[in-house]
Amino acid sequence: MSGIEQARKVSEGLAYSAGFGNEHSSEAAPGALPHGRNSPQRAPLGLYAEQLSGSAFTEPRARNRRSWLYRIRPSAAHPRFVRTGNGALRTAPFTETAADPNRLRWDPLPDPAPGTDFLAGLWTLGGNGDATQRTGMAVHLYSADTSMTDRVFSDSDGELLIVPERGGLLLRTELGLLSASPGQVALIPRGIRFRVELLDATARGYVCENYGQPFVLPDLGPIGANGLANARDFLAPVAAYEDREEPVEVVNKFCGNLWSATYGHSPLDVVAWHGNHTPYVYDLRRFNVIGSISYDHPDPSIFTVLTSPSDTPGLAGVDFVVFAPRWLVGEDTFRPPYFHRNVMSEYMGLIEGAYDAKAGGFVPGGGSLHNMMSAHGPDRETFEKASAAELRPQKIEDGLAFMFETRWPVTATAQAAGAGHLQRGYDDVWQGLSRTFRP
Repeated sequence: MSGIEQARKVSEGLAYSAGFGNEHSSEAAPGALPHGRNSPQRAPLGLYAEQLSGSAFTEPRARNRRSWLYRIRPSAAHPRFVRTGNGALRTAPFTETAADPNRLRWDPLPDPAPGTDFLAGLWTLGGNGDATQRTGMAVHLYSADTSMTDRVFSDSDGELLIVPERGGLLLRTELGLLSASPGQVALIPRGIRFRVELLDATARGYVCENYGQPFVLPDLGPIGANGLANARDFLAPVAAYEDREEPVEVVNKFCGNLWSATYGHSPLDVVAWHGNHTPYVYDLRRFNVIGSISYDHPDPSIFTVLTSPSDTPGLAGVDFVVFAPRWLVGEDTFRPPYFHRNVMSEYMGLIEGAYDAKAGGFVPGGGSLHNMMSAHGPDRETFEKASAAELRPQKIEDGLAFMFETRWPVTATAQAAGAGHLQRGYDDVWQGLSRTFRP
């Protein structure tokens, strides 16, 4: 049985625990999880008790993130880390180029060189803030054709929101296993170690690295108690451990650089755990879309799946927004996304199908960047078609697009600004919008 076949078999049999932000608990061996206390004098089954804190101890209870882990060896039992190459991975602050007010769009990443795994295939497009100050975000893409085998990865700089576009992923984390395929997203919290195995011959997608406050579900306000992403649809792993006594490379991203150490055992050895600092997988097709049933197009914030709050209420460090299948029924309404200039900055990607604001050029695996106050909107062909369309109930189902929207401009890396797959003629899509004014 090939590695891909084995990963698929494992993926098909996974169990999960539902709910976002819950105090989950799980054990892979009966009796491994202690009861009545977190750190008994002797942890059950000869395990080590260890707390993993994703927030400061004294942050408010509603924001506090931590999990207790019961593992074969404590995380402290490791050799010295040494610097290793960063590859195409970059981290804020982004100073290689000047922040660009121009509208930018890229084709998909080229196919990877043979033998490229998820970590080696990460390619940074840009970002903002400062990872050492826990502010801002980065946009990465990945392209891989090989599973990670004898190495694992963890990110001390931020949490990772992984958005597959081509090929499924099996994510083996310290707390258990997740499977994420195109149309789903996986959230790996800060500091959680994980390994990525491919479920198909190749894999490609997007990653939002969030340096700031962890992602939460947005408040619903006047929407009420239900709608958008439902907490019950987020799936956390159940405990699953590796008891491997063999060399494993552990790569840690710390303050923008990759550091490597070779352990004599697998660090994915957590036999039981409880807490709320946990990975998740979420199916974007379960998003409960809220929209207008009278007139006008709602603001895209109505499509927010997850948000990373800032110190200003309502102003996100980064929002994750999905444009999922939905009905359009607005009367006397221009239905594609309207022409817009935004104080926020928008990176948009496409998972499948077509995007209703662009007739061409924006393809799955590609992406566009519209920094703050850069004018954008439908291209000429889309505008003309939508302006003349017969208005009747319309189902948008051939497309799944998303957006990373952030409070600060996204500065492109030098490799993104000079990439061969950067579309040099992107501005041309609006040049055909001719004068139609009739006083």
